[in-house]
Amino acid sequence: VELNAAPGVKPGKYNIPVTAFSEQDTLTLQLEAVVKGAYKVELTTPTGLLSDDITEGRSKVLQLTINNTGSLPLDGLELSDEAPAKWSVTFEPAKIDRLDPGKTLNIKATMNVPDKTIAGDYVTRFTVKNNYANADATFRMTVKTSLLSGWLGVLVILLALGIVYYLIRKYGRR
Repeated sequence: VELNAAPGVKPGKYNIPVTAFSEQDTLTLQLEAVVKGAYKVELTTPTGLLSDDITEGRSKVLQLTINNTGSLPLDGLELSDEAPAKWSVTFEPAKIDRLDPGKTLNIKATMNVPDKTIAGDYVTRFTVKNNYANADATFRMTVKTSLLSGWLGVLVILLALGIVYYLIRKYGRR
């Protein structure tokens, strides 16, 4: 019999009834399981701030912090993301072999925003998990258009006004 404790189980002793059935007989046995610790992980940033700005078409490196707040070591932690369409996120490192209780590990997440992304707020969800514990953090990114594209828009408007002025001066109002 193999038992895996759920992530929220408190340390202590637990009685587990086990029953075996056959055509002739039924056998019941009480097993005692001892939970010696708890698995718990927390995902945040070093400052606790879960928002930032980014310019469309650029990438940004975000600092994430993984804390083992449980009493047992966490093995095989993996990082993943749920980002808006066509965005990409890479983690360094993407997998953590072991994180001892009470320890903290800093991770770099590089977020790439594609060109022509509409300015506004976007939400990305980062997750860290293994078989026994998981945590997530929702990160809000405010996408801004580049200053160059704003000035190009102003230039196009001024050019159009200049052409209209020139045509009115040359041909008059007819």
